[in-house]
Amino acid sequence: MEWQRLEYFQTLARIQHMTKAAEILAISQPALSRSISSLEQEIGVPLFDRQGRSIILNKYGQLFLIRVNSILKEMEDGLEEIQHIINPEHGEVSLGFLHTLGTSTVPNIIRAFHKDHPQITFQFQQNHTHTQLKELKLGNLDLCLLASMENDNPIEWTELWRDELFVMVQANHPLATRKSILLKEIAKESFIGMKKGYALRKTTDEIFENGGLKPNISFEGDEVATVAGFIAAGLGYSILPDGGETDRMTKLRIEDALYERVIGMAVVKDRYLSPAAKLFHQFVLDYFLEK
Repeated sequence: MEWQRLEYFQTLARIQHMTKAAEILAISQPALSRSISSLEQEIGVPLFDRQGRSIILNKYGQLFLIRVNSILKEMEDGLEEIQHIINPEHGEVSLGFLHTLGTSTVPNIIRAFHKDHPQITFQFQQNHTHTQLKELKLGNLDLCLLASMENDNPIEWTELWRDELFVMVQANHPLATRKSILLKEIAKESFIGMKKGYALRKTTDEIFENGGLKPNISFEGDEVATVAGFIAAGLGYSILPDGGETDRMTKLRIEDALYERVIGMAVVKDRYLSPAAKLFHQFVLDYFLEK
């Protein structure tokens, strides 16, 4: 069933005059007549009673008109909704990011972006890298802020910044008065790590492996805030990006080498991005290029 036939029927049902309806629709009267006849044949019943030059909507037509009005209204609303979404100043952006970026980095980016584009809204999703990439490929996310990753077509990943990683200990830990330590000095103590599958967990595993050390993993969490809480409670140490000094936790630079995690932005190459998403994508690139 063609949408155009439904629109023709709706207009004729309102005007109930073939010639006048054809003029409103900017088509010939025979073309409108053929379209309505084809629609009636497809449905299996007449929709109008024809009496000479008069054409009157019958009971079948009245019933069908209720549904047609609803269908065309839904289509109109859908088109308006899409136009609103693709409006560069009133659209929506679906952004995925690592849990560890939710405390300050992402809020700072959004705050800066909203200064110039206050009407653009966001849908956020926080999860580990593998889940984010899956959602990105499925089209549920426009873009993601993730740790460094191997080339994974059709994903296009661009480095944005690097975070130095520190040993984090409770504020009254025996090593807390130091500015830096060798990793082996603390390696045998209880280690609080992120769960497997998280980018930060993969990074810390590599750090210990490169140092020829094996961490004594006692606790695993899926939130940096949880890990930090366990450190503050004196249940162990961890290796984390700097989250700011607190009176309950102290950061120690690792003397063995400079350890970093690399964060970048991932999008699906050549996939359509709404104007709002494109605007935010370019803003993020510029935001870190200026730093």
